[in-house]
Amino acid sequence: MKKVLVTGAAGFIGSHLAERCVEDGYDVKAFVRYNSGNNWGWLEKSKVKNEIEVVTGDIRDYDSVYNALEGCDAVFHLAALIGIPYSYVSPLAYIKTNIEGTYNILQAAKERKLSEILITSTSETYGTAQEVPINENHPLVGQSPYSASKIAADQIALSYYKSFGLPVKIVRPFNTYGPRQSARAIIPTIISQLLNGKTKLDLGNTKPTRDLTYVKDTAAGFIDIFKSKDLIGSVTNIGMNEEISVEDLANNIAELLGIKIVIKEDKQRVRPENSEVERLRCDNKKLMKYTDWKPQYDLKKGLIETISWIKDNLEVYKYDIYNV
Repeated sequence: MKKVLVTGAAGFIGSHLAERCVEDGYDVKAFVRYNSGNNWGWLEKSKVKNEIEVVTGDIRDYDSVYNALEGCDAVFHLAALIGIPYSYVSPLAYIKTNIEGTYNILQAAKERKLSEILITSTSETYGTAQEVPINENHPLVGQSPYSASKIAADQIALSYYKSFGLPVKIVRPFNTYGPRQSARAIIPTIISQLLNGKTKLDLGNTKPTRDLTYVKDTAAGFIDIFKSKDLIGSVTNIGMNEEISVEDLANNIAELLGIKIVIKEDKQRVRPENSEVERLRCDNKKLMKYTDWKPQYDLKKGLIETISWIKDNLEVYKYDIYNV
């Protein structure tokens, strides 16, 4: 039984992935950011909480990363700053967390002689689609400090493969959604406003399109990439090869809830013009070719599951407060 470390395991995708690893029989160690309340984020309510070894630390601290990897065979590295709006406020925070944090994982994994290192990327590294669907050879364009930090992290990871033979795999999910997602993300933003009685939705730019994958399918993609021996030293997309505009997404959710809506543009939610990624659609042929991955959720099924979960956890979302 392989022992795997999941960084960012207290978060949205990380908690789902940690649970999936337990279900698949891996010995799971979860790396979560230390806080004074010793709170383990979404793992606190997990059904498999008692089957996970939790270690606390800071991804920016090499020593805590090195110590966390003791006894591990592999690492799924998901710990990152992911909010695009805040990257305009504090680019340095993204450099320290996303770039230096990834370096800490790579160097510690090299010293510990791990057999598998999965680094989490993002479709934001592609910028606005120059060709559709977007395959792994698409140019990388940093349209925000966040995406630039992830491009840098990916390139450092690939350099460790080329320079030291480190068995690195880059996992590049397109937009993931589902239970436990941050209130800043578009789908929880829409659902939480509607469930709290708002019919005039405060949103940013509604014209961009996104390729949306339900979180359990994303977690399954991580596992399948982990198992594949053909994907070492390369990038692999996870996505549905479908796209929908934010406007159509909002209308679809409203229809599922039986609510008529009006969309208002909230200026503080709009990205700078040249920083907006206008179109994303995933080419998932590589993932489908080299793994057995097949998504289990279409958009409607995933949205229904997400709406149901947010209804049961509505107190988590302060729908009337916008935080960058």
